[in-house]
Amino acid sequence: MLKGYVHSTESFGSVDGPGVRFLIFLQGCAMRCRYCHNADTWRVGVGTEMTADELLDRAGRYRSYWGAEGGITVSGGEPLLQIEFLTELFREAKRRGIHTCVDTAGQPFSREEPFFSRFRELLRYTDLLLVDIKHIDCAAHQKLTGHKNDNILDMLRFLSDEQKPVWIRHVLVPGVTDDDRMLHRLRAFIDTLQNVQKIEVLPYHAMGAYKWKELGLAYTLDNTPPPAAERVKNAERILGIR
Repeated sequence: MLKGYVHSTESFGSVDGPGVRFLIFLQGCAMRCRYCHNADTWRVGVGTEMTADELLDRAGRYRSYWGAEGGITVSGGEPLLQIEFLTELFREAKRRGIHTCVDTAGQPFSREEPFFSRFRELLRYTDLLLVDIKHIDCAAHQKLTGHKNDNILDMLRFLSDEQKPVWIRHVLVPGVTDDDRMLHRLRAFIDTLQNVQKIEVLPYHAMGAYKWKELGLAYTLDNTPPPAAERVKNAERILGIR
């Protein structure tokens, strides 16, 4: 029986997909985003080992609260690092009539095999993807996360070609991503996609900084304040959010 490495679960999520969601945070991530609030999910091959049935049985206890739009959202960490387990989880969820959503930064995406075939199989059981574009500029993305963004943007183009529903998320960080020129570039890229149902601007916060310190890591945005309300509204205006 295939098992996944699970960091944690939350019973009542209201901002990670439509309706009320049961949230599953998988363990492991290759990115090192400077503002990450889940740095304790980075390590690969650790966490609580659980089967798809165990997770869905736990989620099912709260199904009466989901309403017509709710379901499960799998986040992380980076859930695509456990793509075979994620596919099994979503396959069983669809068998049970559960709406499925994956919250991903897309970093493992590749059109090379075997990943590409596995990704296409995952999409068969995926209703919605929440995709976090960390930075539209490749060099700035690498500085922010430790990785380039070419494959992530390619994943979004592929999802558009497949007409798979996507919500785009963008964390607004003063001095890092709060840049009108880059926001216009991001808007121009999003305008090339045919499958974007929603765009969200997420104001930066440092609520996860304590985890970095507990892990003995240097948090380099310690003196960065949250963006001012007018800057959030400015980003929403540029990105076309009404």
